[in-house]
Amino acid sequence: MGAQIRELRQRIRSVDSIKKITRAQELIATSRIARAQQYAEAARPYSQALVRAMEAAAERARLDNPLLEGVEEPRRSAILVVTSDGGFAGAYSANVIRQSEALTGLLREQGQEVVPYVVGKKGVTWFTFRGRELGGQYVGFTGKPSYADARRIADDLLDAINTPTEEGGVDEIHIVSTHFRNMVTQEVRARRLFPIMVEDVPEEHHTDTGAVRSESGASGTGNGRPARGDVLPLYEFEPSADEVLDALLPQYAGNLVYTALLDATASYEAARRRAMKNATDNAGELQETLTRQSNSARQAEITQEISEIVGGADALAAAGSE
Repeated sequence: MGAQIRELRQRIRSVDSIKKITRAQELIATSRIARAQQYAEAARPYSQALVRAMEAAAERARLDNPLLEGVEEPRRSAILVVTSDGGFAGAYSANVIRQSEALTGLLREQGQEVVPYVVGKKGVTWFTFRGRELGGQYVGFTGKPSYADARRIADDLLDAINTPTEEGGVDEIHIVSTHFRNMVTQEVRARRLFPIMVEDVPEEHHTDTGAVRSESGASGTGNGRPARGDVLPLYEFEPSADEVLDALLPQYAGNLVYTALLDATASYEAARRRAMKNATDNAGELQETLTRQSNSARQAEITQEISEIVGGADALAAAGSE
């Protein structure tokens, strides 16, 4: 009985230590969510200004760039899969990989070859373990992505789409990442980044410009259109709109990847916070269960000791009476 009580007390101490760790991880993740949201908010003005300049340049350019003009029957596509370097986030990376596999199956049904570009150790490990050939792998920065990291990824993707498919290039670029909606909801999204869709904006929404957006809806307001009442600036292009557009497209690609990384970072921290909170709650419940078992065992031990004392006293009394 005593050994059982010692074992239960040891387990209670172990669970209490784990509970303290998960609680600390929950608090850390909560603080990092706010930081990731601040980074995303700070990047928004640049994104809006860049998209407006892209709209004006695309409206005046020839639009014969491979990032704007898609092929009728694409043969190869790249998929940027954004997972995480760390764990303790439930099914965060697994959900992204599952969505990327669904997109891969869809593209293969259309007769396309798929080349994955993977961000995060979790995704890289998953693909390499299964012997998948990767177009690129990027690890070590998902907790705090920088624009330089995004430009490195974007440059690799642009090199791929600017290379003929016969030489190992791709015709389309897709991305699978997690979108942060709020602290409770994060959703995995698969969307095409390039070629970009070029469309006209209704007259009441613009002043002499068109609109350019990816299938993710990246535009002045994030939904493919400038906000009502916004006055779009007039641009003069030197030496030409085509050259300005060629210079803006890499910046635009880097910005798309950067905002996706920031969004994924906030989503990862939210998923980690939720997972750590669940772990803390489960540890508390297990601790209560073990405490009840320990109390029951101690009570049974005390009852047994009292029974032994009473039995001994009765035996002594019976012996004395004889």
